[in-house]
Amino acid sequence: MRTRQASRDADFEAWMVARHGALLRTAYLLTGDSHSAEDLVQTSLAKLYLAWDRVQDREHIDAYARRILVNEHRSGWRRPWRKREVVSEQVPERGAPAAEYDGESDALWDFVSTLPPKQRAVIVLRYYEQLSEAETADVLGVSVGTIKSQASRALATLRSRVDDHPELSRREEDR
Repeated sequence: MRTRQASRDADFEAWMVARHGALLRTAYLLTGDSHSAEDLVQTSLAKLYLAWDRVQDREHIDAYARRILVNEHRSGWRRPWRKREVVSEQVPERGAPAAEYDGESDALWDFVSTLPPKQRAVIVLRYYEQLSEAETADVLGVSVGTIKSQASRALATLRSRVDDHPELSRREEDR
């Protein structure tokens, strides 16, 4: 029994070490906050660990983990009674490590973070994670039509606001 548990833990740990960074980047892009992203990843990993033995198809474990991550993030939308943390003006004794992600610039992701949470989730999954419309719909538990309309609205919103962000407009002119 102990060797089975040790083998299970080793399998989970190996997977977690390999995928933690990608999950953290996705969570950061969904939440827009490194601390919330870390909390979201930890909660998602805990849920995945509890279900590790029940996961039948190991080839799709990343998709399963991503779905847990997105569902956990969405559950926050459904709980308005949940307290939000208040950011203080006081600097902590030591700074937290900077969030690392593959985005082109901080300005771009600051710009994307202005979208409503549902639209931001669609944009992150479609264009950052490069999931198809069907895969994105499956992860979010909505229809493909909803993904198309949310992506269209999000992109239209971003296009209409791009002139308000000179740091992004300048980049376009430089190209």
